[in-house]
Amino acid sequence: MTDLIIAILSTIGVIAILIAAIGILRMPDFYLRLSVTVKAATLGSGLLLFSLAIFFPQVSVTTKAVAIGFFLLLTAPVAAHMIGRTAYLIGTTLWKGTVRDDLKGMYDKDSHRLSSSNKDVQAKQAAAGEGPDQAG
Repeated sequence: MTDLIIAILSTIGVIAILIAAIGILRMPDFYLRLSVTVKAATLGSGLLLFSLAIFFPQVSVTTKAVAIGFFLLLTAPVAAHMIGRTAYLIGTTLWKGTVRDDLKGMYDKDSHRLSSSNKDVQAKQAAAGEGPDQAG
C-alpha cells in the first residue's frame, strides 16, 4: 500500500514538473511563464518531497523533507512576486493578447510605491502639473 501511495505521489509530482517545463516553452510572455513555472514546480517538488518522506521512514530524512517543503512553499511565491514586480518596474512588456493591466496608472515610478487607488496617482500627477495622458 505504501508503495502505491509513493508511486502515485511521485508520478503526480513529476507530471506537475513536466507541466512547468512545458509552460516555459508554451506561454507567450514572461509573466505567464513565471506563474506557471512557480505554481507547477512548487506543487511537483512538494509532492516529490512528500513521497520521499514516506519512502524513507527515518525521522531525520522525514524532518528534512518536511522542512524543505515548508520553506519551498514559503519562499517560492514571495520570490515569484518580487521577480514579477521587478519585471513590471523595468518595463518588461506584456503579451499583446493581455486583456487587462491592473497596475497601469497605479504605480509611482519616482517613489516605487503602489497606490491603493488610481486617484492617488492622479493627485500626484496634478500636483506635478502632468496630465493623465502625459504620464507613463
